Amino acid sequence: MFQQTIASRIDFDGVGVHSGLPVRLALLPAEIDTGIVFHLAGSNGLVHEIPAISAHSALTDLSTVVGDLKGAYVSTIEHLMAALYAMDVDNVVVRIDAKETPILDGCSAQYIRGIADAGVVSQVAKRRYLRVLKPVSVEMNEARAEYRPYAGTRFEIEIDFANAAIGRQVYRADLTAGRFAKDLANARTFGFMADVERLWAAGYALGSSLENSVVLSDDGGVVNPEGLRFEDEFVRHKALDAVGDQALAGARILGCYRSYRGGHRLNALALQALLADRKAYEIVEMPSRRVDPVRHAPLVAVAAPAYGPQVL
Repeated sequence: MFQQTIASRIDFDGVGVHSGLPVRLALLPAEIDTGIVFHLAGSNGLVHEIPAISAHSALTDLSTVVGDLKGAYVSTIEHLMAALYAMDVDNVVVRIDAKETPILDGCSAQYIRGIADAGVVSQVAKRRYLRVLKPVSVEMNEARAEYRPYAGTRFEIEIDFANAAIGRQVYRADLTAGRFAKDLANARTFGFMADVERLWAAGYALGSSLENSVVLSDDGGVVNPEGLRFEDEFVRHKALDAVGDQALAGARILGCYRSYRGGHRLNALALQALLADRKAYEIVEMPSRRVDPVRHAPLVAVAAPAYGPQVL
């Protein structure tokens, strides 16, 4: 029922999956009502404070990006955000020395272990939840997504690829810290050999390797010598991404999120559509329905219009 932060500093080192550049990231305990805020050091020595909320996100396809109006941004935040969301961490300062988080091994597992080792502590302020009151849906080409009322936090993710190694896969489950760690945290990002040269030419995937990505060959095979971690690792990673993208709501969502052939852009559009309809949700201080709910005016961070850097 109460807000939480981490008990001590947690450090991560790695490379950005798109930039290929080294990056250091530290998670620091934060005061109540801080939320998740990135502190990015600029070239002029000033620190850009970028809240990880929908109002600061950009519509992108390859990763989740947040930024400010001065042009500073941090990309590929979805794996970190998913870990913080799943572990019920409300308030953290993310100190980072590059414009992209470290890809680590392509999933959320190392973030989950770091948070578990450091521990999570309760704070004196009540946690606020965003409860879905009515269905809200969006469509984009052949993809679609929807929020529906639900007494919990649930994800129903379906993918459908022509690639024989993937095909149609479905993941449906309520989100808990234990289930996320068991089902989703180890599911790696994936890509196709056919796209590699195009991405490299555009300046992306420069840090991608078999150490941090599942790579699929032109004939539909898995290139990684160790194979897959799960038979349905692809949809599990899409569900992991959806958890991280939903974390940009600024409050934990009580509702069911469904998507078909979704990705970062569709996830962002669905969240923006939900937040734009003030009759579609309410902010409360309890995780389940009761007769006398404690209601609040919309969070400023939640209800703000979307803006941000149009990168990736």
